[in-house]
Amino acid sequence: GGGRMEDYWGVGKAKGAFLPLIAIPTTAGTGAEVQSFALISQDQTHQKMACGDPRATPRIAILDPVLTLTQPRRVTACTGIDALGHAVETAVTSGRTEFSQVFSTAAFGLIVANFPRVLERPDDVEARGLMLRAAAFAGIAIENSMLGAAHSMANPLTANYGIDHGQAVGMCLPAVVRFNQVDPEAAKAYADLARGARLCEREESVDDAVTALVLSIESLLSVAGFESSLSACGVPKTAAQDLADEAMHQWTAQFNPRPITAADFGKLFAVALD
Repeated sequence: GGGRMEDYWGVGKAKGAFLPLIAIPTTAGTGAEVQSFALISQDQTHQKMACGDPRATPRIAILDPVLTLTQPRRVTACTGIDALGHAVETAVTSGRTEFSQVFSTAAFGLIVANFPRVLERPDDVEARGLMLRAAAFAGIAIENSMLGAAHSMANPLTANYGIDHGQAVGMCLPAVVRFNQVDPEAAKAYADLARGARLCEREESVDDAVTALVLSIESLLSVAGFESSLSACGVPKTAAQDLADEAMHQWTAQFNPRPITAADFGKLFAVALD
């Protein structure tokens, strides 16, 4: 199509005809093999540009777990937690649908069951295959639901402090779930995730189910080997508001189920930094 990558920042700005695309992922994370968006980082600012066009969706996605066996443990951890963030966020966004929630729920259950397995036994082909399926399911959910505040928080952390994207998403996720829990519909959706993955009994209250969800996320972050706070990753506590201002300008913030302000983001970063 010519021009610069910035010219395609947004939706439907592609030009000309597309060649058919067959996508074969070698990590179980983003689920780009089933999406119409590419995220391209600017060289100077490291800001992520979301460039989307329905014609860019791969015609075929081939999920071969053998191709993921040689990932370093760190890559497995970061991509797996990224997929976890996709499953949790797509379940509650303002754009969610009954269709997207089917895939969010399925992806979350697969990740809870198989993420520890692939870290403990990297050559477990069955678990690798199920994680690939989970990432693809979460990718389909993104395509039909979008993402929320945890991804808005993650991008400035990656751009300014070099924290890997999946780790940044995961470390922000518990605080975001607690923030969104105030919204009754979001709380119910979170509870449904927890119940579907058998993290709690079905008769438990919504609040108890959301607590079980948060504890599960925190447990998986620990299994991944991530630090317990953003401060431990080298982010100064004085950076909270600057990061919050950047998070407000991220595209996904508008899809968070609970309206969010820069002041809210500041409080969320403070929680994640503590």
